[in-house]
Amino acid sequence: MLRCMGTGILEAIEGLEKENANLQPELVTAERARELLSAYARAEKLVSFGIAALSRKLDDSAELARLTGSSVAKAKNVVATAKVMASSEDLSSALQHGDISLDQASEIAAAEESAPGAASELVAVAQEPPFHVLREKARKVKLEAEQHRDLAGRQHRARKARSHSNELGMVHIHMELEPHLGAPIAVRAEAEAQRLDRRAKAEGRKEPFECHLADAYALMLSGSGRGRAKRPELVILVSHEVAKRGWTHVQEGESCKIPGLGPVSPRVAKEIASDAFLNGVFYDGKDLRNICRWTRNTPIEVRLALELGEPPDFDGIRCVDCGNRFRPENDHLDPHIRGGPASTTNLKPRCYSCHRAKTERDRKAGRLKPRTAKRAPP
Repeated sequence: MLRCMGTGILEAIEGLEKENANLQPELVTAERARELLSAYARAEKLVSFGIAALSRKLDDSAELARLTGSSVAKAKNVVATAKVMASSEDLSSALQHGDISLDQASEIAAAEESAPGAASELVAVAQEPPFHVLREKARKVKLEAEQHRDLAGRQHRARKARSHSNELGMVHIHMELEPHLGAPIAVRAEAEAQRLDRRAKAEGRKEPFECHLADAYALMLSGSGRGRAKRPELVILVSHEVAKRGWTHVQEGESCKIPGLGPVSPRVAKEIASDAFLNGVFYDGKDLRNICRWTRNTPIEVRLALELGEPPDFDGIRCVDCGNRFRPENDHLDPHIRGGPASTTNLKPRCYSCHRAKTERDRKAGRLKPRTAKRAPP
């Protein structure tokens, strides 16, 4: 029985070696290339199941790294994923049938370990959106499950910073900060980078936004950057019950978090609330009360509402097209030039690239002209 168990694998390897030998990408059409690429990707997922399942017998990250030609850190993730697979039929079955990749399985396993039963929903999430959407969802599940297990204390102990230089001599500075400390810094840096970006464009210079972001951090660290943003630097959403109870703990169905980042300690929220603007947010089910103003300038109440995300989760904002959270911009569904209002019902977040693509679609469809404009005669 044991001699026959690996026969199919050996035959599959032999067949794959022949396919590799005969593969000539330059001779296939783009459509055929997509078909073959899909087949290779599925084969990789199926192989990943065997690697993960068998790693439980080794339970040695160093040996697994040597056998698979990967880093020890990645091998540790595989071993951890395999242990969760042993108790999660949903996760194990999805990887066994090639429905998810090993990277996806690792993200799901981390969430399943913290919140047993979460794998079923996350496997479904992994089928459609980009990988970073699954990672964000899994992270949210994990953090919410661990909020009551001294998450704040572990975050505080996990803070760190390090630096090193690369082969080009560039200095890499890596920092891991607690959410309530890191979020305002990131907002100020993005605001500074946007000013630098506008100045560069006015001078006829075009550089990636990441370059301006690097300059912004350098200016802020040197003490010469303005670093002031129009939108709130830090928003903490706290259920009224938590504050009324004395800022001691968060019960099921309540919130004490930074939208888009995750939970924070009620103690930290209380300290920040002692010197902050307090806003009341009222919602009914999944409906947030609309705030409408017929002007191009978005009222502060609307900007704050948009930053919170959709109720009742209030999980921050992400691009409605690709799910990205980096550099979100408010896009008028009904273009402002046509009279579209600056209201929560007419504003949706889109990242820079998707916003430009949507604007181009509107332009081609003739939706960037005032409704009162008269059409020129043919």
